[in-house]
Amino acid sequence: QVQLVESGGGLVQPGGSLRLSCAASGGIVSLVAMGWYRQAPGKQRELVATITSDGTTSYVDSVKGRFTISRDNAKNTVYLQMNSLKPEDTAVYYCANAAGSWGQGTQVTVSS
Repeated sequence: QVQLVESGGGLVQPGGSLRLSCAASGGIVSLVAMGWYRQAPGKQRELVATITSDGTTSYVDSVKGRFTISRDNAKNTVYLQMNSLKPEDTAVYYCANAAGSWGQGTQVTVSS
């Protein structure tokens, strides 16, 4: 069973940056598609960014140009670099793989 552990969340001011990490054990992140999701209070969980096994990336329109998903195969870790953060980016962020494994989530709060 693959275990995914997110880290890197926190409180940041609007316009700031954070980098989220998703460390995998029991599986190899480069072999399957990986994704970052987020869920804000009172809203449905939404897919934010994905990276396929061949490295193709995709993003929801609201984060294009601000967020970057990447993968370090040596560390078996997927990242989400978030720049120019906005209050509407506030949510719990989760990573998941295409096989249905999920992490526990990390809180991101964007507020002045």
